[in-house]
Amino acid sequence: MVRHIVIWKLKEELTGERLELIKQNAKEALEGLLGQIPGLLSAAVEVEGLATSTGDMMLDTAFTDEAALLAYQKHPLHQAAADTYVRPYTHARMCMDFAE
Repeated sequence: MVRHIVIWKLKEELTGERLELIKQNAKEALEGLLGQIPGLLSAAVEVEGLATSTGDMMLDTAFTDEAALLAYQKHPLHQAAADTYVRPYTHARMCMDFAE
């Protein structure tokens, strides 16, 4: 199994209700990919970090193998979700992929 963890820092000008709506939309879109993309075993988005957090949003996904992760990254449904609900609002992104 392969894990794909992403942490996003969102644009600073996003605040209040708008920021919360953006995070909720991203959560629904990314978690909604489960069952639609082959090899995607789990998908969870955390949008309520503690005050000690330096990121605003985190995606934790698991895949059957590295090939499934690579296919997910190029999958049209993933691309549409990222292009609509994540990338326009992102200031910085970090990820770590690893085998379990």
